[in-house]
Amino acid sequence: MSACSREGSAFSLTEARGIIRNLFTPKESIYWVDFLATILIGYVCFGLTRLLLQLGTFSVQCACFYRAVMFVHEIVHLPERKFTAFRVVWNLLCGIPFLVPSFTYYTHLDHHRRKLFGTDHDGEYLPLASMSPWWILLYLSQCLWAPLLALLRFGLLTPLMWFSPALRRLVHRRASSLVMDPTYLRPLPTAEALRLIRLQELCCFLFIAGCAIIPPVFLDRWPLPGLIHAYATAVVLVFLNSVRTLASHRYWSEGRETTFAEQMLDSVNMDNDSPLAVLINPVGLRYHATHHLFPSLPYHNMRAAHKRLLERLPADSPYRRTVERSVLAVIRNLVARAASYQRQQSQRPAISHSPTEWGPVRS
Repeated sequence: MSACSREGSAFSLTEARGIIRNLFTPKESIYWVDFLATILIGYVCFGLTRLLLQLGTFSVQCACFYRAVMFVHEIVHLPERKFTAFRVVWNLLCGIPFLVPSFTYYTHLDHHRRKLFGTDHDGEYLPLASMSPWWILLYLSQCLWAPLLALLRFGLLTPLMWFSPALRRLVHRRASSLVMDPTYLRPLPTAEALRLIRLQELCCFLFIAGCAIIPPVFLDRWPLPGLIHAYATAVVLVFLNSVRTLASHRYWSEGRETTFAEQMLDSVNMDNDSPLAVLINPVGLRYHATHHLFPSLPYHNMRAAHKRLLERLPADSPYRRTVERSVLAVIRNLVARAASYQRQQSQRPAISHSPTEWGPVRS
């Protein structure tokens, strides 16, 4: 990080902002057309997969649903008092049915705060480059059990919280955020935020209850095939997002406060138009380092901003160090750095202490 700090000090955020100053206005029509077309194609392919059991429609369905879900990243960065209708429609068509209502992602804003990024208060960051590579594998494995935890969170814990304020506080702090750090504690909400959270929780509970009650009671059949299909879809979506997350940062933070330029250097721009890069990084997320420099930059202008910065920034600008060409290469490098760090730690000579240094010896 010391080298990162030196490079970051040479980067001018003011200069970079001046280069893209006319790209910060989000175009609401793009959001509506993109999201609605994506989610509707996804639902159509979901129905076709149920009827025809085709791998092709399942793949298209997962790609569309994943892209639709990732609009939540844009929602938390949009102006607070604007795009209200879009937020409501996104939650009704996507957030609620997929059990990822928008309130679960608003902690993402802490991931961009200069004093919180990469610290214990940043739930979306772990120092994976200095942890065992097994943690990376464990993180990828969450695709198998995270969907079941979401069902438990909204199907069982939500109604129990109505009768227990203590349980509500516990669940809010420990089980109400889309984060990668399992020890993260979410701050308690304001009264206004709590009303919105309760409404979205209720909608998720009613959706689960409807899926469990309507088929056997009104259609005289159990929804087992649909549940298997939904679970398989959720596994794919969570796995894709886990891969994206691992390839979005270098994860070498030491837990101290960082500058925005250091955030940029810890982040990755995937300057690659391959189908894999486009699939895993939808809605502008290929340019994650650019996003950390300018969180309010709308996704539909992210590519243009990145190209313009590459063209106009000096040849020795630290910004160019954020560019990578392959998702898999970034993850391989992360695993290699984690393994190397662990080897260095294991090879350090043990420090011996005399009994007087530790205190009296007890028999």
